[in-house]
Amino acid sequence: MITRDRKVRLSVKAIVIRDGRLLLMRAKDRWGTYYLLPGGGQKNGETLHDALRRECLEETGVAAGPLRPRYIRDYVGKNHEFARWDKDFHQVEIMFLCRYEGKKRTARRPDVRQTGAVWMPLERLAKIRLYPSILKKLIGPAGRLSGPVYLGDVN
Repeated sequence: MITRDRKVRLSVKAIVIRDGRLLLMRAKDRWGTYYLLPGGGQKNGETLHDALRRECLEETGVAAGPLRPRYIRDYVGKNHEFARWDKDFHQVEIMFLCRYEGKKRTARRPDVRQTGAVWMPLERLAKIRLYPSILKKLIGPAGRLSGPVYLGDVN
């Protein structure tokens, strides 16, 4: 049975590694600067690959070519540090390994808290506030993308 219930959001994220650096979206909240993989919600009628290309371009100006899904995670807000604000939020994220296809001149549409996009050296991942934080271990300084495909409900 198909339902029109929008209680679970589907999101795609790009893992773009180039020259020992990971493409990240930089954002700021009351606790300071944090980083996320570029990406966002899939729109009705949009494929996962199309959503990923659009979101990465909007947030970073980088054209990303999806290769394959690498990690899938649930984020059930009530189970994490931001439960006070996210208690009713549930998102499923599919993180795709992507190839860098160049920088595009486009009108960027950053997210509300976004302050920029950066190419973060892989050896610095352990020292930054990155969400989900498990990516620090899974990607690591060598950029090898270890671990299982399904990560569970992690932050």
